[in-house]
Amino acid sequence: MMRGIDTGRWAGPGLSLLRIVTGLLFMEHGTSKLLDFPHVDMPMAITVGSLPWIGGLLELVGGALLVIGLFSRIAAFILAGEMAVAYWMFHAPQSPFPVQNSGDAAILYCFIFLAIAAMGPGPWSVDAAMRTRRIVETKVDEGI
Repeated sequence: MMRGIDTGRWAGPGLSLLRIVTGLLFMEHGTSKLLDFPHVDMPMAITVGSLPWIGGLLELVGGALLVIGLFSRIAAFILAGEMAVAYWMFHAPQSPFPVQNSGDAAILYCFIFLAIAAMGPGPWSVDAAMRTRRIVETKVDEGI
C-alpha cells in the first residue's frame, strides 16, 4: 500500500522492475557513447567535456544508480532533466512531432524518470533496504 492508496500486490515489485529495466536500457546509451559498446554511429565526435560525453556519463552512472536503486529519486530527477534538455535541444528543432524527430524515447525516459522521482524506487532497492535498516535501528535504540 502506497500512502493510503490500495495499489495492489504487484505495484511495488512492478515499480522496482520498471526502474531496473529502464536503468539497464539507459546505461546502454552511456556505454555506447563512452565505451563504444555497443557501437553506434554518432553524428558528432565525443570528446571529454562535450555535451554527448556529459550525457553519456549521466546515462552510465545514473542508469547504474537506478539499477541498484541507490539515490534513486535524486538520480531519476537529474536524468529526467537530461532527457528534457536532450529533447528540446536535439529532437524538437527537427520537427514538432516526436514520431518525426525521433524524440519518443527521450519523452518516455523523461516521464518514467519523473515517476520514479515521485514514487520512489520500489521495494527491491538499496534505498528501501537502507530505509528499513534505519527504521529497525531506531526502534532498537528506542527500546521498542
